[in-house]
This record gives sequence, structure tokens and C-alpha cells, in this order.
Amino acid sequence: MAETADGDMESPTGTRSTLADRIFHILHTRISSGEYQENQRLPSEKELSEQFSVSRPIIRFALSRLRDENLIYSRQGAGSFVRAPAQEARLGFAPLETIADIQRCYEFRLAIEPVAARHAAERHNPSALERIEASLQMMADATRRHSHREDADFVFHQTISEASNNHYFSSSMLALKSHIGVGMKLHGEALMGPQPGLQAVFDEHYAIFEAIRDGQGDLAHDLMTEHLHGSRDRLFEGGKLDLRMR
Repeated sequence: MAETADGDMESPTGTRSTLADRIFHILHTRISSGEYQENQRLPSEKELSEQFSVSRPIIRFALSRLRDENLIYSRQGAGSFVRAPAQEARLGFAPLETIADIQRCYEFRLAIEPVAARHAAERHNPSALERIEASLQMMADATRRHSHREDADFVFHQTISEASNNHYFSSSMLALKSHIGVGMKLHGEALMGPQPGLQAVFDEHYAIFEAIRDGQGDLAHDLMTEHLHGSRDRLFEGGKLDLRMR
């Protein structure tokens, strides 16, 4: 296979395998995480092509891989559907049970999300940027109503991990969705206290978006780090639990 000018590998038929692989991994993650449910119809080739800003042959290549791995099946004239999952172990974490687990979850997020933000700044395409901006708009609407939407908050962080073009980041985030959601819900409640901080937290998210949009990887990394530290500190009121092994 020949290499294209932007570093993708091009097959003899002209399909850019790197793009197809990226879309395969994103769809694989969405299916494995349950975002696409059993027997749910996937978006059409045209819709996926527009969503990812790629040609339909690339979408067909990614869907073909999903069929080869028995993750989807096709109905003639109806489209592609999610196949019932095989009985095998999936990426997952034990249920979040204690306040200490919330702190551990923040530690893990601090290890991966700033790096994902840096890569997102370096690797995003217009479609990925639009998805981040759409989640930010949901957060802006909630902030104007003086409320916090942890679902929109999670989508913001998840779409950044997808924009990193590294499915290990996005898969880990989706596997932690319920755990992260608990921390986000509690953090949102903390922002409703005597000194509301909703606008300041929204501004933190917007600054991260701007750094990613402008291709400032190091700044995106640092802003994400500051945001997660700030979120954890607001939730724990500046203190931390002693997690040393006894």
C-alpha cells in the first residue's frame, strides 16, 4: 500500500486504511459500551460519512471489518444492525462503592485525559471539533438555566478522547462512564452551594475547547489538568483521603 501526503496508508482501491481503522475503532467502542444497543440500526453510510467527514467507501470498509468480527449484521435494503454480544469478558471496572473510589477515579482521569486533550489538539478534524462544540453548547444552555448536566459534561470529555484518535482513551472513558458520572453529579451539586461556580466551570471547559480548536496541545494538556484538579478539589473541599496501603 502507498502512503498518502498526510501519512495515511492508501490501499490499491484508494481507501485510506488509517481513516477506516479510526472509524472502525470508534464504532467498535460505541457497540461494546452499549451506546449502540443490540439489534439497533446503525446510522446510514451517508450519515456516518457526514458525521466523520470521510467518503462512503471508507465507511463501507469500516463496516466490513465490524461484520467480519461479528459485531454487526446487514439486512438488505434496511442497513446495518448491532449483533447480540458474544459471551466474553469486556473492558470494565468494579462498581464504584466508596468516596475513596471517586478519588481513585479522578487519579486515573488525571493520568489519561490531559494526554488525550493534547492529542485532540494535534489530531482533531472538523467533524470531531463540531461534536465537542455541540456538547459545550448543551453545557452553556444548562449554565444559563443555573443547572448542571452531567450527561453533557461527560459527552464533552468523551468527545475529546475520541478526537485524540486513540481508541484506548475513548474505550477507557466509556468503560468508566458510570463512575465518572457519579463524580460529575456530586461536583455539579457542589457548584450549587452558597458561592455558585457554574459559570467559572463552564469557562474552564470553554478554554479547553479553544486550546484544542487552535491546535495548542500543551495548553490543552495543562488546562485539562487544572480543570480536573479543580473539580476534585471542589468536590473534596480541598482535602484528599489517605489512600496509602496499610
